[in-house]
Amino acid sequence: MIGLGLGIPHQNMVGSPEIGDTYQGGLVFYLDGSGGGLICSANVETASPWGCAGVTTGATDTAIGTGAQNTIDINAACTTANTAADRCRDKTTGGYNDWYLPSKDELNQLYINKSILPAFQPTGFYWSSSEISSTNAWWQKANSAGGAQSSATKGNTQNVRAIRAF
Repeated sequence: MIGLGLGIPHQNMVGSPEIGDTYQGGLVFYLDGSGGGLICSANVETASPWGCAGVTTGATDTAIGTGAQNTIDINAACTTANTAADRCRDKTTGGYNDWYLPSKDELNQLYINKSILPAFQPTGFYWSSSEISSTNAWWQKANSAGGAQSSATKGNTQNVRAIRAF
């Protein structure tokens, strides 16, 4: 089932990767049906603020496939160091350095498949790259209310999970 598999992380190197596979530096958590998909980092990055409260970055896209551009937009408009977008952009693991902060909908796919993700903190809040305003951005709670997504002040420190596309 595309994007909704729930399984134990494993290696599936015969054919196409499946949800839960260790692949290209992380864990597959979403498949697009065309041979591509999304991979998340095996670890949560250092909790960070979204950053740049008061700055509109233009990173407003929420759909799957928009997190990479959002991260570029955030880093172009925001010069504050050690933000959530910085943590993802600066990540190098598994030989890959094209990690980014997930969009609102990409983050929701992480939540849907949270059972396969090691170190996914069940009571934590996670930043998305999707900006709501100059002062707020979207986040997702990992456990209650069905993985509720809401807005939070950009200065709040939340968990960060880097992803990349394949």
